[in-house]
Amino acid sequence: MESRDVERPERNSIVPPFWQRHERNDSHLSCNSVEARPSPIRLEDHTDEGSEQCKALWARSVTIDDYVVVGNGTTPALGAYVVWNITVDTLNGSPMKIIKRYSDFDDLRQKLVKTFPHSVGSMPPLPPKSLVSASPHLPVRAIDIDPSAARFRSRFLEKRRVGLAHFLNCILLNPEFAGSPVLKEFLFQ
Repeated sequence: MESRDVERPERNSIVPPFWQRHERNDSHLSCNSVEARPSPIRLEDHTDEGSEQCKALWARSVTIDDYVVVGNGTTPALGAYVVWNITVDTLNGSPMKIIKRYSDFDDLRQKLVKTFPHSVGSMPPLPPKSLVSASPHLPVRAIDIDPSAARFRSRFLEKRRVGLAHFLNCILLNPEFAGSPVLKEFLFQ
């Protein structure tokens, strides 16, 4: 059916004014979709050792193997903290072992946000600093959770370990961040 042969509604019916005087013709897509195939999707291989993006990458994977609560006695005391034992597997096959505190991860993220403000979307958030901040919708009474002891609960620390490992993988395996001085400072100091 030609666009000029389209039946128009009677003027008595309720039709928006734009439709009453607008003649529609075939769209570009409807004319060409039958005749031509869409162009294929083109994939780029950035694994070539000569590519600029590949040169920035040097890590294969990151794992946070475990954690240690540093403090006095069997129950966490004031001033106790957690250190995370991290293994970075490099592309050349040699593992790199580092130890960091949560505050080191927090500093890294803040510095990356300042250095790469346009790439904040590529940086996942860090896991919550405390059990209370992890569950803001739950009412918490002081007698329910001792904030100093809650952050050392194994279930909470396991969730934090998984979140920190995800964060580090997203940073180290992103060519934009992998070669940055900010990341090197985090790893080597």
